[in-house]
Amino acid sequence: MTRLLALLVLLAAGLARADEGMWTFNNFPSDLVKTRYGFAPGKEWLEKVRLASARIAGGCSASFVSPTGLVMTNHHCVRECVQQLSTPKADYIDKGFAAATAQQERQCPAMEVNRLVEISDVTEQVTKATQGKEGAAFRDAQRAELARLEKGCATAPDVRCDVVSLYRGGQYNLYKYQRFQDVRLVFAPEEAIAFFGGDPDNFEFPRYDYDVAFVRVYQDGKPAKVDHWLRWSARGAQPGELTFVSGHPGGTSRLLTVAQFLYQRDYALPERLFLLAQLRGMLDEFQQRGPELARVSTNLKFGVENAYKALAGQREALVDREFFAKKVAEEQKLRDWVKADPERQKRFGAAWDNIARATDTLRDMRVRLRLLEQGAGAGSDLFSYARLLARSAEELPKPNEQRLEEFAESRQPELEQQLFSPAPVYPQLEQALLTFYLVRLREQLGPDDPVVKKVLGKQSPEALARKLVSGSKLASPQVRRQLYQGGPEALRAAKDPMMELVRSLDAEARAIRERYEQEVESVLDKNGELIARARFEAYGTSAYPDATFTLRLSFGQVKGFAEDGKQVEPFTFLSGLYERATGEPPFRLPPSWLKAKPRLELQTPFNFVSTNDIIGGNSGSPIFNKEAEIVGIVFDGNRQSLGGDYGFDETGNRTVSVHSEGILEGLRKVYDARRLLEELGQGGGG
Repeated sequence: MTRLLALLVLLAAGLARADEGMWTFNNFPSDLVKTRYGFAPGKEWLEKVRLASARIAGGCSASFVSPTGLVMTNHHCVRECVQQLSTPKADYIDKGFAAATAQQERQCPAMEVNRLVEISDVTEQVTKATQGKEGAAFRDAQRAELARLEKGCATAPDVRCDVVSLYRGGQYNLYKYQRFQDVRLVFAPEEAIAFFGGDPDNFEFPRYDYDVAFVRVYQDGKPAKVDHWLRWSARGAQPGELTFVSGHPGGTSRLLTVAQFLYQRDYALPERLFLLAQLRGMLDEFQQRGPELARVSTNLKFGVENAYKALAGQREALVDREFFAKKVAEEQKLRDWVKADPERQKRFGAAWDNIARATDTLRDMRVRLRLLEQGAGAGSDLFSYARLLARSAEELPKPNEQRLEEFAESRQPELEQQLFSPAPVYPQLEQALLTFYLVRLREQLGPDDPVVKKVLGKQSPEALARKLVSGSKLASPQVRRQLYQGGPEALRAAKDPMMELVRSLDAEARAIRERYEQEVESVLDKNGELIARARFEAYGTSAYPDATFTLRLSFGQVKGFAEDGKQVEPFTFLSGLYERATGEPPFRLPPSWLKAKPRLELQTPFNFVSTNDIIGGNSGSPIFNKEAEIVGIVFDGNRQSLGGDYGFDETGNRTVSVHSEGILEGLRKVYDARRLLEELGQGGGG
């Protein structure tokens, strides 16, 4: 016991030194930052940064960088838009895109940008609504209260409201956003420089990527006027400098129980990795069929490869014995504190065992849940459209508080933007994805499963996928709009084969979702709340909550790290980019960068690392100094950061960013982006 306590003391001391935490703006530890770095962010500073930050719905971060709605983010965050705007004759992924005039800015088919304008604490309302309830009653009461709060907040189509669960249910905040759905592409470089080094360099450092892009948000057909934006630093990031990252980390799992970590380690992560490996193999073969098929599938393959590498790093963290032992010790410390008092034991003691039983239930249902509900369709756009339409017929007539959450009134603008998107649908890719899904369905459920028999009948997966794609009319946004606006009767009467496929699955899919929500999700939510309350009583609210794809602020410094016994310096320079180039993918530079080499100052800093705590979803986040001036843009983490989903280790975990001076050097001397530079306050072209 003495040795365990000594370990805990050392662990706590280590965390106290680390630049750890993705902090909410209404609970930012300004005093802690002042103690470490001599600067305390004040209320006005925090408000300015919050209002200058942006979120790209679907998984990225961004920032406002001019008063006329100009938004900076990563190239890989607008990649889908760039591909959707491309054609075989105008491939902007390959050639890049730059709007020389406002008229040339092109609307992204399905992009939404959010700006957080208000945070309200609604913990009392949510916990009061669910007090004393279990299982389905808990789930229904919580869903109804969240829908009520979000509906009352979302007073117009350009207002988005989300109730956010923090500390695993210990707190609930209502986040009110300004919603922009008219988003237009302004600038995107060639992918060859935005993702230089490709998958081999992904999650590595040194790096040499120009992973930056600009879009603009519009209101009523005009560039939106914003009163808070981030200006450019005169010199960019400097060694040892205090840096902040404001962004939307997608999700961390640092507050899970040991039972939940075991489920991730032994089931969820290995199975997701195996599925991604299969999908990557399918896409490799698909891209060998011709350049056009390679073009239309490149965005999907990028996402698959990125996810595979990230998840592999997460599993490496969980199979590390020392790391896992720390998680066990942290949980045991809190459980021992609960057991030390009979009243605390009565209130909180059963929570960990209840969660363990729920994860056992999840383990038993996970395959059907994945195949029929959470991963159904394997990314097929046609399948997604068909499910949204078919379920709209059933969900929209219900009272708001009884609907599935994705059909709540507050989510309707997002639903309709997705349904009516003019983004192209690629039939051959759709056929390949549906075949992949149907093969997995038969393989994992078995040919004698009633669902498999109902879906396939006597057809092969390949034949059925070909029939579904060739027969469906849902690739047309006009057809989808007409069906949706026709209401429940028109939707139920629709004979589109893709909708018929969805209907054949829907009863079983809804049933497994209902069981998951009742027997797993509600148990995890309720008991997670209990553990959070115990943690608050034991440690207070000085800790940060797990990430939830909501706005967070982290602090750190520009600093290198040690790897394999060698010191890795915090900066790379443009000179290293040309030294690393081989002329062959993924180390082949685009012609624009080869041509510009004589004009470039090759000692310009290009990429750099810092100790800021980030995770997936922070891509596109601005990284800035204490004057709230941009010194770079976040685009990745290093390999040591991949375990950051479960914990933070400052010795090697690093944020990787494009240096602000490197961004400007490219805009001036490679792209001659005069209009963009002037808007950024950086003068004309070079």
